[in-house]
Amino acid sequence: MSYGPNFADLWRRAADFVDKILRGAKPGDIPVEQPTKFELVVNLKTAKEIGVELPTSILLRADEVIE
Repeated sequence: MSYGPNFADLWRRAADFVDKILRGAKPGDIPVEQPTKFELVVNLKTAKEIGVELPTSILLRADEVIE
């Protein structure tokens, strides 16, 4: 199970930073931002192999379930 930032969203936001810099903004003047989108990924196959049974509520909340 993994809970972390959505990397596709991070790349899009990085492109916004590059755009601002190319338009003349100083990198030191651009505020640092925290990730805003997170995702929960559950690897059901591995959980079954190690004998862990996950509650249905976690599986329903997961953004991605690897079977």
